[in-house]
Amino acid sequence: MVIPTLDDVNFTNSKVLVRIDINSPVDSKSGKLLDDSRIRAHVETVKELVEKGNGVVLVSHQGRPGDSDFIDLEEHSRLLQKHLDMEVEFVGDVMGPYAREKIKNMKLGSVILLDNVRFVSEELIEASPLQHAKSYLVRRLSPLFQGYVNDAFAASHRSQASLVGFPLVLKSSAGRVMEREVSALAKVFNPEDSPKIFIMGGGKVLDSLRIIENLVKRRLADRILTGGLIAELFAVAKGLDLGKENLQVLEKAGVLGLISRARKLLLSGAPVEIPVDFKVEKGGQVHEEPANKVTGIIKDVGSTTVNIYSSFVRDAKVIVMRGPMGVIEDERFRESSRALLKNALENQGYVIIGGGHMISLLGGEGQIDKSKVHVSTGGGALLLFLAGEKLPALEALDMSAKEAMKA
Repeated sequence: MVIPTLDDVNFTNSKVLVRIDINSPVDSKSGKLLDDSRIRAHVETVKELVEKGNGVVLVSHQGRPGDSDFIDLEEHSRLLQKHLDMEVEFVGDVMGPYAREKIKNMKLGSVILLDNVRFVSEELIEASPLQHAKSYLVRRLSPLFQGYVNDAFAASHRSQASLVGFPLVLKSSAGRVMEREVSALAKVFNPEDSPKIFIMGGGKVLDSLRIIENLVKRRLADRILTGGLIAELFAVAKGLDLGKENLQVLEKAGVLGLISRARKLLLSGAPVEIPVDFKVEKGGQVHEEPANKVTGIIKDVGSTTVNIYSSFVRDAKVIVMRGPMGVIEDERFRESSRALLKNALENQGYVIIGGGHMISLLGGEGQIDKSKVHVSTGGGALLLFLAGEKLPALEALDMSAKEAMKA
């Protein structure tokens, strides 16, 4: 793929449409935003474009129709204004006469945030870039701009108009958030960056299994260290007796049907590591038990497993961490995830952290070395990228770059 960046496409003294992803968690009672980390992430891209004399019009989504977090972007605009330290005009329209008039009359060097793009029904349709290039959203807005920047990696797995339609009709590039995500994740596929260690935990078993299957198929992982429910699945697939209560947990999670897929991976020689001990809760007390003699309910991996996993992490050049080892909502079961994260950050290798639970253990991004640690904004896009699936927004930027080369 050819993904042009702001270094390749020089936008100056122009009007530029920038697709960002400031979709944020919302308090269901107050309707207020609970976190502004995604908003802060886009400040670099917007500032750079403004400093080059461009008029910047931002477009994003928030929630889905029918959900409690499907709200307008007025509060987002205030937070953007705070973090940019400059005025951000909120326009309560997306592509109607009011929005178009505001864009036509805006001054270079200023910033506008359009309203929730999912207020436009076309944005809810998944279609090809060619189809979306003909959408009303693209046809009405594109004549007002000289360029388009996609900085919304977290939404790049969607083939929607604001993400894939504009690159076919406007000079386009990736923004700095998109560029960092693609650059970091490219290390996963670079054979020179080895050994690669993947730490897979959490409760999203099917997602994790899909990633592991792709890693094994493409021989991308030197070792895959498991925790959480995915570790329990592989333990059962290996023939370990985890006890009736833990099988009931797996049954309730709807993952017992995946045992055959996990067993097939193990029989193929996949480099999947399973915990040798677990931290369990029994009668309100916490114990550590060997994996072949579990009597309590599994809540975390044990200390021996942490030591073994840490020895693998220390030698890695690339470490991808997705999901915690245990039930970190309970303070008693956070230590293993914290220890592995600490070992990864102290290692000389490059660390990619994905998933809200692992990010929550960081204790603030200001404490990390961004030259060797990448905290992904991804979510679903990160999952699909690691699972080997194509991301439509990246493909659209690639199509735009190749068309520009022909011109």
